[in-house]
Amino acid sequence: MNKAIAIINVIAWAGFWAFGFLALTAEGYTEAQLVTAALLAASGLITGIIAYLRLVRGSERSGYARPSARMTRAQRDAAQAQWGRAE
Repeated sequence: MNKAIAIINVIAWAGFWAFGFLALTAEGYTEAQLVTAALLAASGLITGIIAYLRLVRGSERSGYARPSARMTRAQRDAAQAQWGRAE
């Protein structure tokens, strides 16, 4: 499944850059064509970000990448209580 998400990620970012470039540098196109290019670029951006975040989450879960330094609820509560006493 990660391979499919990686392929979607690459295609989404390629669409973002290609249609974003068209939307920003196009001359002689109609307004509808520019809006279409901008919408396709935005959808590529959103899809690319979502796919990238899913890849990162999957690689952390599989052990391929080191998990991010997240605090547990108990650690957060202890830090908050200690911070509250420091005032």
